[in-house]
Amino acid sequence: MQEQWQSRIGFILATVGAAVGLGSIWRFAYVAGENGGGAFLVVYTAMILIIGIPLVIAELAIGRRGAADAVSAFEAVTPGGGWRFVGGIGVIAAGAILTYYAVIAGWAARYFVQSFGTALWAVAPDAYGSYFETFISHGAAVVFWQAVMLAITAWVVATGVNAGIERLNMWLMPLLGLIVVALAVYAMSLPGSGKGVAFLFAPDWSAFGRPSLYLSALGQAFFSIGIGMAVFVTYGSYLQSSVRIPAAATIIIAMDTLFSIAAGLAVFPAVFAFGGDPASGPGLAFVVFPQILQRMPGGHIVGPAFFFLLSAAALSSMISLLETCVAYAIHRRGAKRVRATILMTVLILVLGLPSALGHGAVSWLTLTGKPILDLMDQGVSNFVLPLSGLLIAILVGWRMERGRALADADLARDRMGRTWLWLMRIVVPAMIVLILARSLGLI
Repeated sequence: MQEQWQSRIGFILATVGAAVGLGSIWRFAYVAGENGGGAFLVVYTAMILIIGIPLVIAELAIGRRGAADAVSAFEAVTPGGGWRFVGGIGVIAAGAILTYYAVIAGWAARYFVQSFGTALWAVAPDAYGSYFETFISHGAAVVFWQAVMLAITAWVVATGVNAGIERLNMWLMPLLGLIVVALAVYAMSLPGSGKGVAFLFAPDWSAFGRPSLYLSALGQAFFSIGIGMAVFVTYGSYLQSSVRIPAAATIIIAMDTLFSIAAGLAVFPAVFAFGGDPASGPGLAFVVFPQILQRMPGGHIVGPAFFFLLSAAALSSMISLLETCVAYAIHRRGAKRVRATILMTVLILVLGLPSALGHGAVSWLTLTGKPILDLMDQGVSNFVLPLSGLLIAILVGWRMERGRALADADLARDRMGRTWLWLMRIVVPAMIVLILARSLGLI
């Protein structure tokens, strides 16, 4: 029998937990920092409104209609099941992301543990870069923490949808919200923090002429929200018919966006207050922020809270990614939940070893000078997920029967239904194709 969410708030918090993760904190901060702050926020907001909300509605509708794993759900909504491969792309994307996502989550967990002792704070302020590089080049330590985060994730997923995923997010998401707001308030109280607030909200108009800005914003929207990973299809399969999908999708995306902005307000004011570089790249959370925390009054208290936030947010997203893979194994392969969870976790751990060892034992394995983890992140976020979103838009907009699509999305009697279909048929595909084509130099 297919499991279901016990309550609407449980579903929303679990789905927000799927969206809110490292993408909303670690990735949002460094991608925004690399792309001009305010200009990035403007384009990113446009992306989630025009592309994000319509696609989340579509994925939830497909999931609830199919009431199974992602592949079976896409099979159920198309005559002859010819578009089930789109669900397959989503499941593969979820697994691929989890292979390297668990590595970064392990970095955060290790920093969280070390923030309670003296190890993290005894480092000279200008030596955090080498401290971080030394750690990520130590293969055994990185794989250990990767395995720890995957083991915790597997335990929650093996427990089930209600007893594990829903129950955890009922207390975890409000707690994370309180921590990120507290950190933002603290950061904005620091002398000189106003420059960080201005960086995030005052656009640099010259940045709008860079094609890379739009690709980065598109990739961040897909990665942060979780579009194209089959997560919303999987979570939608547990959704009761009484929940209105458009309202739920809007709440989920609004909460994820507010969380990202709050995380930005926790990071950028502190970065500017202590003379950091907002364009520090992926090392922003692990190199720049420890320097700031060390110099910040009360930083040894704020530090554990910040790295707990990173670790717990990563865990909430890892749970949704693993659940997507496990649901596929349960419905398509007939595996029991515990067995499916163990098998998928071990497979993801093994496939993630190149990312875990990419700065150490297999540092020679690069392309265009970038390690495997960076290539996986950029390739999946900027190309695979948008391609998955493009196929979903074409399927819902052109292949599904109009009345069926509107009914499944709870928009059959809503004036917004026509707008949603127009977006799915024309605007969403056109924007994705245009941005990808420009980034590849095709136009």
